[in-house]
Amino acid sequence: MSSTRPTVVLVHDGCSDTTTWFGVVAELHRRGLTVLAAANPLRGLDHDARYLSSLVAGIDGPVVLVGHSYGGAVITEAGTAPNVVALVYVAAYLPDVGESHDALTARFAPAPARARLRRTAVDTPGTGPATELTVPREAFRPLVAADLDAEVAHVLAALQRPVVERVFTDTPTVAAWRGKPSWALVAGADRALPPDVQRFTAERAGARVVELAEASHAVAVSQPTAVAELIRDAALGR
Repeated sequence: MSSTRPTVVLVHDGCSDTTTWFGVVAELHRRGLTVLAAANPLRGLDHDARYLSSLVAGIDGPVVLVGHSYGGAVITEAGTAPNVVALVYVAAYLPDVGESHDALTARFAPAPARARLRRTAVDTPGTGPATELTVPREAFRPLVAADLDAEVAHVLAALQRPVVERVFTDTPTVAAWRGKPSWALVAGADRALPPDVQRFTAERAGARVVELAEASHAVAVSQPTAVAELIRDAALGR
């Protein structure tokens, strides 16, 4: 690990935005770390990883990449950049080369949230026809944020950014965790991404794992201190 303190780059999940990192950013600032919350485009793994790679390339010095849920797939693809020194997976999955979200989750009991996602057909410039996914507002708290106050969960539901459905079947061309040290936080009460998937992929990668048994998928909001502590450990190479 470089003697220069790395910049922490946070990559949010689908059906989410950078505001979910608010508490984590505050905690990392208190620990003296420089932080950038990246606006994940949510247009597909190749597109999103290319965007993240260009962002990382513009940072002078070492970088710790942090991915939440689908953001974990994005940092897996983009994390081979030379200045990336560590990877942190927060309630995330660590896919291998050619391995999609759907291929991984098919090995385990499905997450309750998947069947409840709302599908909307869209046609966007540059990406063409696609199907976007969001979590219905009435289902958001029980499926994504059960450990949050109802009012906070309602706000997060309103702040959702749609993610294209193809992210469930997109596959990485590289697996950065094979060559970079990794840390992972498993959310034990996650109803959006099965904890078994989080645990299996983290252990397969040889990541240093912390598990919070009662944490929901929204663990970065509900337990920002624990998330920040893990990121700090990665930044310090602990």
